[in-house]
Amino acid sequence: MDRKEYMKEYREKNKERLRLLRKDWRENNKDKIKEYNESEKGKKTKRISKWKSRGVISNNYDELYDYYINCKNCENCNIELCEGNKNPNRRCLDHDHNTGLFRKVLCNTCNNERWKLITP
Repeated sequence: MDRKEYMKEYREKNKERLRLLRKDWRENNKDKIKEYNESEKGKKTKRISKWKSRGVISNNYDELYDYYINCKNCENCNIELCEGNKNPNRRCLDHDHNTGLFRKVLCNTCNNERWKLITP
């Protein structure tokens, strides 16, 4: 049995124990977790993870992230993009919901308008 198979078997046998260890680690390391989540690497990891969970497909998520972050204007209306969760000019990654492929970086307003056009 190679190491990969052994570790898979170990995780399956010790699922509950490992879950409790992870929970305990998170409880005892809240400051480290917060610091990581606020770091550039943490923000990037979280954003890419969110894209994947929403069905975005890419051959190179690092390149896609760099393009997304460096895009300063909406590729539809050319308004200046900003960060944040509430602003209508916030940056959105537009993708085809059938194929998962990236289309454009849009402001939230254009992204919502596009969504209204393609949904019945």
